[in-house]
Amino acid sequence: MTWLVLGLAIFLGAHSVRIFAEGWRTAMVARLGANGWKGVYSLASIAGFALIVFGYGAARAQPVLLWVPPVWTRHLAALLVLVALVMVVAAYVPGNHIKARLRHPMILGVKVWAFAHLISNQMLADVVVFGAFLVWAVLDFRAARARDRAAGVAGTGASAGLAPSLVPTLVTVAVGVAVWAFFAFWAHGAWIGVKPFGR
Repeated sequence: MTWLVLGLAIFLGAHSVRIFAEGWRTAMVARLGANGWKGVYSLASIAGFALIVFGYGAARAQPVLLWVPPVWTRHLAALLVLVALVMVVAAYVPGNHIKARLRHPMILGVKVWAFAHLISNQMLADVVVFGAFLVWAVLDFRAARARDRAAGVAGTGASAGLAPSLVPTLVTVAVGVAVWAFFAFWAHGAWIGVKPFGR
């Protein structure tokens, strides 16, 4: 569990600089340059993620059961993850209505993904991982909205450039569903050892 907690601290810590230390981040970007800062940020993220994977695997080898969730939570989680993946894809497809409406679909997608896994898993390691990501997503979304207000950006609508239209929105949903199907019916079981639909 120690490695898991350390990995979460490094990974989420790197992703929390804009939440808690925007001024320090700006100073470091000026000092290191944009590419230098991105390099440090990427190395910290990779190191943290690797520790999360290692620590989570080690914690699952010695599981601590907290409760037994009802079977229906697995089905609800699968539906919520579908929504979450569509949101994540929306962050990368220009001109879709989902991003225009939500403004920060990536963060909201992480929030929904983490919540889905919290309600459907029962081990201490699951609560630590997904609980940490949920708390981070809540704080990061609040910080992002505060930056929007400070910049005078409206709560909805196209942020910059392309106005939202139907085709990019349909592409967003289609890609999100495809990614969800890939994970739900194969990758989740092959890579993580848990099959969302069946044993």
